[in-house]
This record gives sequence, C-alpha cells and structure tokens, in this order.
Amino acid sequence: MHPYRTHNCGALRAADVGASVRLAGWIHRKREHAGALFVDLRDHYGVTQCVLDPDSPVFERLKRLRSESVITVTGEVIARDKEAVNPNLATGEIEIGVKELEIHSEAEELPVPVFGEPPYPEDVRLKYRFLDLRRETLHRNIALRSAVISSIRRRMTDQGFTEFQTPILTASSPEGARDFLVPARLHPGKFYALPQAPQQFKQLIMVAGFDRYFQIAPCFRDEDARADRSPGEFYQLDVEMSFVTQEDVFAAIEPVMHDLFVEFADGRAVTPTPFPRIPYAEAMMKYGSDKPDLRIPLELSDVSSFFQEDGVTFKAFQGVIAKGGVVRAIPAPGSASQPRSFFDKIDGWAKKEMQAPGLGYIILEEGENGLSGKGPIAKFIPDDVLARMAAHAGVGAGDAFFFAAGAPNDAAKLAGAARNKIGEELGLIEEGVFKFCWIVDYPMFEWNEDENKVDFSHNPFSMPQGGLEALESKDPLDILAYQYDIVCNGVELSSGAIRNHRPEIMLKAFEIAGYGPEVVEAKFGGMLNAFRYGAPPHGGLAPGVDRIVMLLAGVENIREVTMFPMNQQAEDLMMQAPSDVSAAQLRELNIRLAEAPKPAVNKETADG
Repeated sequence: MHPYRTHNCGALRAADVGASVRLAGWIHRKREHAGALFVDLRDHYGVTQCVLDPDSPVFERLKRLRSESVITVTGEVIARDKEAVNPNLATGEIEIGVKELEIHSEAEELPVPVFGEPPYPEDVRLKYRFLDLRRETLHRNIALRSAVISSIRRRMTDQGFTEFQTPILTASSPEGARDFLVPARLHPGKFYALPQAPQQFKQLIMVAGFDRYFQIAPCFRDEDARADRSPGEFYQLDVEMSFVTQEDVFAAIEPVMHDLFVEFADGRAVTPTPFPRIPYAEAMMKYGSDKPDLRIPLELSDVSSFFQEDGVTFKAFQGVIAKGGVVRAIPAPGSASQPRSFFDKIDGWAKKEMQAPGLGYIILEEGENGLSGKGPIAKFIPDDVLARMAAHAGVGAGDAFFFAAGAPNDAAKLAGAARNKIGEELGLIEEGVFKFCWIVDYPMFEWNEDENKVDFSHNPFSMPQGGLEALESKDPLDILAYQYDIVCNGVELSSGAIRNHRPEIMLKAFEIAGYGPEVVEAKFGGMLNAFRYGAPPHGGLAPGVDRIVMLLAGVENIREVTMFPMNQQAEDLMMQAPSDVSAAQLRELNIRLAEAPKPAVNKETADG
C-alpha cells in the first residue's frame, strides 16, 4: 500500500465498499455524535468523511488535533446508513472506518478560518493567502483559472496559432501606464523595463514571418489597483496575425471566445457568433459607453432638439445646449409606480458618485388629453412636445425618463452610468447570460483639453481608415481607425487593431499628434526600422485572462481569481514585498537612495 494514499479524497464511491484504503489530507472539520468522532478529510479533489469509535486506539490522538492539521488515515470503506447519505458530496454514500493514523503536520490556531468561509478582513486573508486558498470558493476559482488557460491554449493551437515567448526585460515605453524599472548592473545608470504588453515584440514577430502568434503573456504596469485590475501584473491572451483584415481577426477569435465561454458557462447562454458589431459613435449615443452591458434593455437618446422648441421654458438645459452641450434621455420603463424615494435615490447617486449636478426626470401618465408628465421639470414642457419626446425616447404612460445634460462627453458618461444604475435598480439586468459585442470604428484622434492639442484616442500604432490620404486630407478628428474592443456584460475584455505597418503613415500619424520624426525614431526606432525591410499587413488583440475568469467565476474582484495578488497599495503582505535591500546590493547596482526629508522642528517646542 502507498505510504500516503491509495485514493484521493474525492474518489471513493459505493462500489468501493469493503475495500481497505489510505487517504491523506487536511482535517476540514471534526464533530462528535453519539460518542463517535466524525472527521471530514479534505484534499484538492474533494472531501471524505471518516469515523472513529471511542474505543479506537487513535481516537484521542485524532480528537486533540486542530483543524487543518495534515494526516494520513488507513481503514475500510463503509456504506453510510440511508438516512446519513449526503447528496451534496460526491463521496456522500460512503465513509472510512479509521484503523490507523499518521500525523504529518499539526496546525496551530488558525488566523483565518477555512471551513465555512466566514467573511474576513482582506488584509488578513492576503497575509495568510496559503490558508485563504484552501477555502472552497477561492480554491475552485483558481482551479477554474487553470482550466480556462489550458482551454485557451488548446483552442488557439487548433486555430493554427503558434505560441512564442517574448522578453520580460526590455526598453521603457513612453506610452500607456507607468513602467516598472529594473536597474542594469552591467550598465550603470541605465534601466530595463518590464513590458506593459508585448505590443512591439508581437508586431516584430509578424515582420519576422511567423504569421499567427499567441502567448499567455504577463504584463506589468505600475498603476493603481481597482476591482478589475490588479496592481503590478496581469495576464492576457496576446494575439497577432499577418495578412488579415479586421473581419479576419474577428473570425479567428470569435470561435475561441464563444466556445470557451460555452465550455465554462455552466448552463448560462452565450451570444452566438458572429458577435454584434457596434460603431463607437453609436455605442456612445445608445449606451453612453464603449463597453455597453447589453443585458440591460435600455437605449439612450438625444433629446436636445426638443428643449429648443417653442413653448419649452426649461432654461437650465437650454443654457447647456447654447454652450454646445447636449441632453440625453435615459428611459426607466415601468417606474411611474415607484415612490418618490426611487427618483431621489437616482438623483442623489448622480450627485454623490458621479459628481454631477443631478438628473432631471419626468414621470409619464395618461391624462385627459393624452400623455402628460409630472416631476420637477415637467411643467416647463408642453404636453405635445412631451408626447413627441417620449415617443423618440421609447417611453410612454407608466414609464419615466431621466435626463443627463452637459458637454457631449460628460453627458454620455453620466447617461451611460445612469443607464446601468437604473437597470440595476429596476431589476432589468438579464441573468444567466454572457452578451458579447465588438465596438468598432474608434476615432483615430481626439482633442486633448489639458494640452490644447490633437492626441491619439486609442492606440497610436493603429492603421487609420483611408491610410495616408486620410491623414493628409481630412480633419484629424474625423478620421476613424481600424481599432476594436471586445466587450462582454459591460466588461472590456480586449482592445485590438489592424496595425500601421507603413513607416510613412506612422510618421504622419505621430506628426498630427505633435511628435516629430526624431521622437518616433528615438522611442520606436526598433519597430519602425523593421517596417522598412518588408512588413506584412497585420493585426491582433489581447483579451485579459483575469477578466475572463472573473466573468466565468461570477466575482467582481480580480483578487478572487488571482493566486497571489497584491493589495490595493501594491503590497504583497504574505511575502512582505516591496522590501528594503542591503547597502551592498545598492552599491552593486550603482544606486544611492535619497535621504528621507527630516521632520520640521517646532522651535518653541524645542526650546521649551
């Protein structure tokens, strides 16, 4: 018999009754009943109930052990009494009559409970992550992550892609987030950077003629944490393809994403392919966001023109429109029966969470002469204008609509967030589905208010629609790019683009954004130089693995699908990183730390 185990703790069934077996694992929980000691033994694969009578020679030894101690038990598989069968446990028809016990490791008192998974402060959970990972839900999420990555690799290979690894130590990039820098010992005063993404390398792989590349790529960005983004590092499915159009990229990736989600959806519906294509301008108009949650059956509308009609006297919105702003309507179907507190709650949310002046609203009801409205601004709008506005916004008697007013981008942002909030409050979010879409036709450039100049809006390495001719002849703010995002349930899973592989087009695009050729040559010379020696048309994207697993696991915090995450202050509480290093290490790297500023001295206190 094996010294540790003959079976795992999820393997035994009724067919094994009578067999002599050996199991190893952690004591999940213990309880005494009718004089007998029952022990749930747990390993990675499952839980098996073990039972000892009081006259067992190992009864007292096992009774004194704390939960999470590691043991091996030897005994006979016994059928449970019919009334004792546990249908929620894979091994619920049997138990082990323990005859022998070996103790491998005794656990001290636990700082984090494992059984039952009670809520616990996150800093404690992260400090004792090795215990936290034993909890069933988190353990299952991490196993799911591994299975998802394995499935992605298999599906990408089946699609004709080849996996390559790109460098981790590379050059600093001036674009995107803040770099993590690594001092170069052999080159005093110089630094490597950890890659924010393998963007330039994967394009160079296409220039090198490898055609269809993918990688489960680690990416490093020194940026603040948030619920769907871990500080420090994350992983993405990095993809690039040669000789492809935008639709070719979609055709290659859609089956991978669709079939992956179907595999792990556990019965939840998945948008069939081809996924809907929504132009960026349409997404901003209808949903107020370029990552719309299509589970919410609400569409925004522009009602600016109605507030300029004769008889309308609501000066607040008219003043916004006069300054170039807009008014967006957000429908709230069936909400006319809601109490006043519902409308006050939405308005208060806008003021507190969105830092907005508020959200006007009108409640619609059937009057003697047709549709009429009530609410703070209804009296400023004649009934005939209100009826046409309501029809335009897709609402009627028994419904209501809210209004977001401001500069176009500000109004869209507020209306989009309000759409999500209203959908949630009214219970309109469709459950049990994964709704995908592509957002396409992003603008190549945008106006940078802070610097008072044209800047790139999305990805500077994208091919503009219309090529060099568009860059030379069109208003930069009217130029669209072959850029696209894939979105699921309001979560952006990936950005991508058909790349700009022509040096003259790249130089012109950067010139429009205010970067001279010397800057482009200095910062992107490696890739630009490679393009001068024959570069194929190519494109790709990079779906985030962490966000995919979050959606499939049904969690809202990325730390619930990451094995060893940092906290929101970018600290690893378990390994105590970042940490101090020795003076000898710093000397070897030619680094001297700046002295911390001395605290100011209060002269009166010092003299006293």
